Amino acid sequence: MTTARVIMSYQWGTANSEKAALSGLPDEVAQVATRELRENKSAREQALQQFRDWINKNQDICRCRTDDNFLLRFLRVKKFSLPMAQQVLLKYINFRQTFSHLVYNLDYLIPSVNELISNGYIYVSPFRDSNGRRVILYNINKFDPHKHNNGDMVKAHMITYEVLIEDEESQVMGFTHVGNICQASAAHATIWSPTEFTTLVRWGEQSMPLRHKEIHLVNVPSAVRYFYDLISAIMSEKMRSRFRLHDSMESLKKRLDPKVLPKELGGSMPMAEMIDLWKKEIAAKRERVLRLDDMKLLSTKSIITRRNNQQNENSSLMIHTLQGSFRRLEVD
Repeated sequence: MTTARVIMSYQWGTANSEKAALSGLPDEVAQVATRELRENKSAREQALQQFRDWINKNQDICRCRTDDNFLLRFLRVKKFSLPMAQQVLLKYINFRQTFSHLVYNLDYLIPSVNELISNGYIYVSPFRDSNGRRVILYNINKFDPHKHNNGDMVKAHMITYEVLIEDEESQVMGFTHVGNICQASAAHATIWSPTEFTTLVRWGEQSMPLRHKEIHLVNVPSAVRYFYDLISAIMSEKMRSRFRLHDSMESLKKRLDPKVLPKELGGSMPMAEMIDLWKKEIAAKRERVLRLDDMKLLSTKSIITRRNNQQNENSSLMIHTLQGSFRRLEVD
């Protein structure tokens, strides 16, 4: 297995790091962008100019960022299809407005959110995996459902995702997720109403410009697997195909270089050190993330939505999976 690569190029909190991120991609990343995303200098320049012109002329969009870094995340997630990238941008702003009570004011300094990040509920490894992806780590046992609410949970997740997609290399390479679900209980599910949770997940998949490449879940208790049936049911087939269940850490390590994991799970760097590095990265992007709240969508008339028959298919699929089918997730 190719050795994981540590993130050593970041100069957290300096102007030079942002310039470097906007000036271009490393050769190996540029090759992936060309091969997988149809990105090249000409296509990028033309699409960015057309995207920027469209935003400036669109009277429904107010105070939208138009810098290259921001627009490229939408173009890359849709392989430089400008109409599709425009739709994701509209859905992204609408998603944030619709769930403003959850995803506005993404400030890691909010005490309850800072506690979740500091105790390791969600953080990002300083090592890239063998495919050049950042690895997002989750520990459900670090989330106390009797102490924290769904707002704390969503803010911790959204801060993580927004900070990560400020990095252009990650926009291209995508992300690997590793969730340790040990000690998950019904109490974790009860912080959500079924309607809000399913809507948030479904809209989030369509609206957030993230390339989710692998999702590994470890130690999923049999008592709460129905909850993952529900998640699987409301996601697209592409997303469902990227889920992997593991009954042990040894199973996970056959698919993922252990070096990206904290020392407590078989890696080389202690979790506390990984979390400290991640918090420095968040701090460097704090103001940039908070300014996302300035963007507004005055009308949703230009958003192309899924047809009713697709919604009905999703509803039927949810009902079927809640009856106990778990065949859609591959068990390693």
